[in-house]
Amino acid sequence: MKNPLTWSKLQVVEYTRKQKHPQAVRRMGGGSVPQSKGKAEAVRHHAQRRTDRIIHCKGEPDMNRPYTICHMMTSVDGRIDCAMTEHLPGVQDYYNTLDALGAPTRVSGRVTAQLEMAQPGEFASGGEPVGHEVFSVARRADGYEAVVDTHGTLLWNGDEGGQRPLLIITSEQVGRDYLDYLYERGISYIACGHGRIDLARACELLANEFGVERMAVGGGGHINAGFLAAGLLDEVSLLIGSASTGAAE
Repeated sequence: MKNPLTWSKLQVVEYTRKQKHPQAVRRMGGGSVPQSKGKAEAVRHHAQRRTDRIIHCKGEPDMNRPYTICHMMTSVDGRIDCAMTEHLPGVQDYYNTLDALGAPTRVSGRVTAQLEMAQPGEFASGGEPVGHEVFSVARRADGYEAVVDTHGTLLWNGDEGGQRPLLIITSEQVGRDYLDYLYERGISYIACGHGRIDLARACELLANEFGVERMAVGGGGHINAGFLAAGLLDEVSLLIGSASTGAAE
């Protein structure tokens, strides 16, 4: 069946959230805007030059947590579901840009991980909640494949010795038996937060206990919004495919 979506040139825009004006705005591949220019003026300057990619740079990151980038690909009407974006001819640019961001730790939400990484089915926990903060470093690495799974439901084969080992982040309501399940498979984990994950505390643990300095959050929408609401995003990298899904909602 022919894909109903039609795609043209991939447009890439990146920006950094900052309370005041960014220190500088530069065009990829050359060209610059003086630091004295404000954010809006800098954006207009580049828009007039028909640039496809803009980066707003910020100052020093908070060293108590990793520098965090939200990196996503959407249609022009804001859809981010994988079933749609995987049909984009330029989808490899998403991964190329992700590599260029220099964020060896990648963070995914439960739904995205279920679709792309985890095994079919759900873990049926019968144990008591762990009830307190706990973490386990099964294997140290330069970067991790971190998955936010509040209640501990995803199934995994185990650590297969890849470049980025799994690291599961849950709340303190996770069952003790699920943490045992992860431990037996050589999978690192963090459990923090009552009822729901304390993302700010999880980021502190990622920095202080796992040595994570830079990480990219790659969806879905709930986890992206959670990091944004907690004030934990330093930068957003957005690839926009020139197409609309035509969805009613």
